[in-house]
Amino acid sequence: MPVSRYMGESNALYYDSRDPLGSAGDFTTAPEISQMFGEMVGLWFADLWSRSGRPDALYVELGPGRGTLARDALRAMSSQGLRPPVHLVEGSQALRDAQADAVSQARFHDSIETLPDDRPLYLVANEFLDALPIRQLVMTKRGWRERMVALAGEDFVFAAGPNPMDDAVPEDRRSQPVGTVIEACPGAAATIEEIARRIDIQGGAALFIDYGYLLPQAGETLQAVRAHQKVGVFDHPGEMDLTALVDFSVLVDIAKRAGLAVETATQGQWLSAMGLSLRMQALAQRSPDHAAQLKEAHDRLVGTDAMGSLFKVMAITPAHSARGAGFG
Repeated sequence: MPVSRYMGESNALYYDSRDPLGSAGDFTTAPEISQMFGEMVGLWFADLWSRSGRPDALYVELGPGRGTLARDALRAMSSQGLRPPVHLVEGSQALRDAQADAVSQARFHDSIETLPDDRPLYLVANEFLDALPIRQLVMTKRGWRERMVALAGEDFVFAAGPNPMDDAVPEDRRSQPVGTVIEACPGAAATIEEIARRIDIQGGAALFIDYGYLLPQAGETLQAVRAHQKVGVFDHPGEMDLTALVDFSVLVDIAKRAGLAVETATQGQWLSAMGLSLRMQALAQRSPDHAAQLKEAHDRLVGTDAMGSLFKVMAITPAHSARGAGFG
């Protein structure tokens, strides 16, 4: 089977059967590290909303985890007068239950296609794109082939497919050494296309936050995490989180071709520009006993040796409307 099918089926089983977040789960996302992360997201939308004439907008989140980001962002929005209806796109029933506890007024959707189309969308997706299935192409002695997952005895292994795939590789990237792997994520591309189309028609803004790269690169990035440890991508199918780095360069081009304004930054740059340090200081003054914990969370979110450089932020807004804060 193609790598994309293996990743898709493994993650579908994984997410539908558990809450993978937190110390008892397999990984921890930024909203679970500190309330400050969600608050910065909420203030970003509230600022944009205020400078855009305070439209009657919706809050939308893709892959909302436990609902922690939505809860914190909505609280920050409310402090500025923005109290939008909440729409969460989530396929896992286990996670929907947690999200309903965190955000009781939320309406749920299986996909973005059923989101309302009659008002602006303020949409955020944190660590959503990285879990979408990727295709891998590998350079062989016979040219480019799709990378497949095959059985060798009782074990899964990578194998090159039989069909030539040279035409699927951009011409300027075809001349690569044998063994080179390049990745593409059709699901991420389709998501950006649909969100860009909606924002162009309905108005609003989208904020995508994920780990990835801003310039095109070759090399495989598929990885698996279980119990907060990296494991082999074939070790525990359906019982581990499979992800891949997001190629933001492709997604930026898609949004720009749709006529929208696109801005990017590292997570550290964006959070710092949004005032994360000031928020940390305010919370520490209010709760001195938690000052060290707040500083640790701050450094984890923005540090170049932590999440600050690895994670990127991409904002999409209509070409002739206000731009979001936090970008140079």
